[in-house]
Amino acid sequence: MTNEVMNRTIFLTGAVLGLLAVLLGAFGAHGLGKLVDVNAIKTFETGVKYQMYHALFLLILANVYKIPEQKKKWVFYCVLVGGILFSFSIYALATNGLTSFDFKSIAFLTPIGGTFFILGWILLAYYGFKSLK
Repeated sequence: MTNEVMNRTIFLTGAVLGLLAVLLGAFGAHGLGKLVDVNAIKTFETGVKYQMYHALFLLILANVYKIPEQKKKWVFYCVLVGGILFSFSIYALATNGLTSFDFKSIAFLTPIGGTFFILGWILLAYYGFKSLK
């Protein structure tokens, strides 16, 4: 994959995750209140907030040209996996009472996703610092 294709992939992923964050945020603000309690809505909003932060992270990452493609790819994968595991497990946990499946059984995915987020930030800082030499 060339740098241009990788940057496009990262940018498009950030844009899609940002769009989903806006849509899910609107659902949480306007539709979820009738279905779950206030604490569940706050939990849901946490997932939306972190998803949006990391969508913006990806939009910026796509435009960082100092970091080599192979290294940028690792940052991207960490943030993508972190977003899926962290935010989407939070959405499931916040809406747990709406289905017959007990999403509490997958609650362990949330801190794993958070760890991937942290790793993505660490890699960005490390690769960014190394590329400035």
